[in-house]
Amino acid sequence: MSNLQLRVISAVVLAVVTLGLTWLGGLPFRLLCAAMTVLIFYEWTRMCRPVAAPGLGLLPEALLPEALLLVFVGALVAGLPASWLLLLVAVMVVVTVAVASMRQPSMGQPSMRHAGQWDASGLAYAAIAGLSLALLRDGDHPGLVAILFLFAVVWATDIAAYFVGRAVGGPKLAPSISPGKTQSGALGGAVGGVVAGLLLAAAAGAGNLAVLGVVALVLSLVSQAGDLFESWVKRRHNRKDSGTLIPGHGGVMDRVDGLVAAAFALYVIGWISATADHPAQGLFPV
Repeated sequence: MSNLQLRVISAVVLAVVTLGLTWLGGLPFRLLCAAMTVLIFYEWTRMCRPVAAPGLGLLPEALLPEALLLVFVGALVAGLPASWLLLLVAVMVVVTVAVASMRQPSMGQPSMRHAGQWDASGLAYAAIAGLSLALLRDGDHPGLVAILFLFAVVWATDIAAYFVGRAVGGPKLAPSISPGKTQSGALGGAVGGVVAGLLLAAAAGAGNLAVLGVVALVLSLVSQAGDLFESWVKRRHNRKDSGTLIPGHGGVMDRVDGLVAAAFALYVIGWISATADHPAQGLFPV
C-alpha cells in the first residue's frame, strides 16, 4: 500500500471517528479530548526530553508531570467546571517548573530546569487543547455547531493552503521554520477557511454571519500560526514528525497542531461573548 493510500485511509477513519464522537457530545466527546490530551503530551515529551524511554515517558524526573496530567484528564472526563480546570492547568505548570528548578542536574545531563520548562510547556499545550475542545462542545446544539464551525475553518485552511501553495508558489512564509509553506498558500488558506466557516454557519442557520466571518478569519490565521509553532518545536529538537501513531501522517500533534491553537482562540472568543463554561452559546445562540 502506497503512502498516499495510507494517508487517505487514515484521514477518512479519523474524520469518521471524530465527527461521530462530536455528534454524540457529552462524555464520549470528553473521552476523545482526554485521549488527545494524553497523546499530545506523550509526543511532546518524546520530542523534547533528552532521553527516550519505553512506556509513557516515566523517567524519574517525569513522574510528576505525568501524574499531574492524569489528574487533569480525570477532571476533564468528570466534567468539572471551567474555573477548576483552568486553575488546575495553572497549578500543573507552576508546580512542574518549581520542582524542576530545585533538582540538581546529573553529571553530563542537561539542566533539569530546562527540561522542566519544556515539560511545563507540554502540559499547558496538551491540557489547553483538551479543555478548549471539551468546553466548546459541551452537550448542547450551540456546542455542536461551534465544533463543526471550528473543524470547517481549520480543515479548509489546511486543504486550501496546500493546493494554492502548490499551484501558485512564490515567496516562502517562514523558510527557517517550515520551508514548504508559501505566502500564497497562507492567503489561500485564509480565504478557504473563511468561506468554509461561513458556509457551515449559514447551513446551521446562524444570523450573525458578518461577525462569524471575522471569527473564521481569526481562526484561520491562528490555525496557521499553530502549525508553524509545532514546526518550530520539531525543528528545535531535530524531529521531522511528532510521532508515528497515524499511518501516513506521523503523530497526533502533526494532525492537530492548527486545531489546538484555533480551538483555544475560539474558546477565548466564546468566553468573552458568553461564559467560560458555555462559550459556544455566545457565538451560536439557540
